[in-house]
Amino acid sequence: MMRKFLAMGVLATVLLSGCGYNEFQAKDEAVKAQWGEVVNQYQRRADLIPNLVNTVKGYASHERETLEAVTRARASATSVQVTPEVLNNPGALQKFQQAQGELTNALSRLMVVAEKYPELKADASFRDLQSQLEGTENRITVARQRYIASVQDFNVLARRFPTNLTAKMFGYDVKPSFTVENEKSISTAPTVDFNKK
Repeated sequence: MMRKFLAMGVLATVLLSGCGYNEFQAKDEAVKAQWGEVVNQYQRRADLIPNLVNTVKGYASHERETLEAVTRARASATSVQVTPEVLNNPGALQKFQQAQGELTNALSRLMVVAEKYPELKADASFRDLQSQLEGTENRITVARQRYIASVQDFNVLARRFPTNLTAKMFGYDVKPSFTVENEKSISTAPTVDFNKK
């Protein structure tokens, strides 16, 4: 009887070790860690914005609408929080992406405004903030790429046989990834016209 029980225990261990449960744990934690880095970089960008807005305000105070748009977009972006536990919710992730996209657009408009003011572009504080912001945007891109790769690894495991059985048994659903909001418009090549009128 003891041997039979021991044999069943060994068989169960062998079956469970091949089911991918431990691999799901590792990949789920990797996704959460990469998400943490994405959020960290977005927060870094949000922290730079007040100083950037104040610097621009000193030179371009009559650009109030643009400055307010950046401030509103920052407030909106920092109010949308997606924790690792909510990462399986495509709607929450989309809302987060939309808020961050609006902030990116507002910052782009702010940089266009800054181009109108040579004194501002020459200001050392502004140049330093602009450089930090550019570096942060690069870090955001890298963090998002790593997150997308982690999600892909997890999703392949969740869909591949036989680990897809473990995924169904333990509720490891496919995770949503970052998407491009304007996919149709970016897939169209821009028109380039060198004829000046």
